Amino acid sequence: MRILVTGGAGYIGSFTARALHEAGHHVVVYDNLSFGHPQPVEDMELVIADLADRETLDTCIANGHFDAVVHFAAFIEAGESMKDGARFFANNTGNSIQLLNAAAHHGIQQLVFSSTAGVYGDLVRIPIRESDPTAPINVYAESKLLVERMLPWYDSIHGLRSVSLRYFNAAGGALDGSMGQDHEPATHLLTVAIKAAIGVIAHLPLNGDDYPTPDGTCIRDYIHVLDLASAHILALAYLAGGGTTDVFNVGAGVGYSNRDVIKTLKDVGGVDFAVEVGPRRPGDPAELVADATKLRRATGWVPENSDLGTIVASAWRWHSAHPDGYASHDAARAHAR
Repeated sequence: MRILVTGGAGYIGSFTARALHEAGHHVVVYDNLSFGHPQPVEDMELVIADLADRETLDTCIANGHFDAVVHFAAFIEAGESMKDGARFFANNTGNSIQLLNAAAHHGIQQLVFSSTAGVYGDLVRIPIRESDPTAPINVYAESKLLVERMLPWYDSIHGLRSVSLRYFNAAGGALDGSMGQDHEPATHLLTVAIKAAIGVIAHLPLNGDDYPTPDGTCIRDYIHVLDLASAHILALAYLAGGGTTDVFNVGAGVGYSNRDVIKTLKDVGGVDFAVEVGPRRPGDPAELVADATKLRRATGWVPENSDLGTIVASAWRWHSAHPDGYASHDAARAHAR
C-alpha cells in the first residue's frame, strides 16, 4: 500500500511509520517538525509542511496516489489545551478537516485516526468500553472527539472509511534503545521521571496526590508504543479487508498509578530521584483503564510489550543513552564515524 502518515516524525507516528515501512509499504511522512524529528524516518520520503498549508497538502496527496492515510498530526498536551483552547481546536480539529477534505477530494477511502481515551472524561466504570458515554474534561480530548464525530459523515458522503483508535497512555521505546520519545517540553510522566533520574532536571513534579485512588495518584493504562504501532497496521488491514468505520480502544487493560511507575523506574534504573508533589494538572481524569476486547476481536491485535517492566526498561534504555534525544543520537553516530 501507499500510505500518507501525517505527524509521522513524532513519537507514535515515527514508530508506526517505521513499522509500516518495514512491513513493505511505501510510506510518505508529512510533518511540520514542530515537535517531530527527521532522524527516525530518514530512510522514508519526508514532506516538511503543515496541514494548514492547503496547497502543499493537496499537491502531496494528488501526486502520492495514496491508498490510505494514518493521521497523527496534533498538539497533545491536555493541560496546555486548558490554557489555549483555540490553538488546539484550530490545529487538531480545523487542520483535520483540511486533511479529510483533501483525502475525500482525491478519492482516498481508508483512514486511521489517532484519537485518545481522554474522550471518555472522568468516568466511574472501569474498564472503559467504546460504548461508554464520551464527556471530555479538557480541550485536547474535545478537539479529538469532534474529529471522531465527523468521520462517519465523511464515510457516508464520500466513502472515506475510517478507524479511530482511542489510545490510553503511550509509553516506552524501541527494545534496542534506537528510538524513543523526544518531545519538548516533556509532559508524559515516565519521560519526565527519567529526566529526573538521569539528572537532566532536579526533581519529578508529581501532579497531585489527592485523587480518589488507592495511593492518591492518577491511574493509567500504559500501552507500549510498539504495540500501538501494530494496532495501526492491523487497523489498516481491517479497512483494506472491507471493515466499516468504527472506534476502538487501544490499551493493555491494566491500570498503574503514578507511584507504581515511579517505583518501577527506580527499580529498573537502580537510581533514586527527588519527587515533589504539586497541585493536580487541569483536565486530568483520576483513572483511565481500557477494555480493548473489541479491537482484539476485530483485528486479532494482542499487546506483546505492554507490561510495565518492559515499558519502563525500554524507555530507560533510550533516554539514558540519549539524554538530549535525537540530538545526542546524531552526536553519537557522528563520533562513531
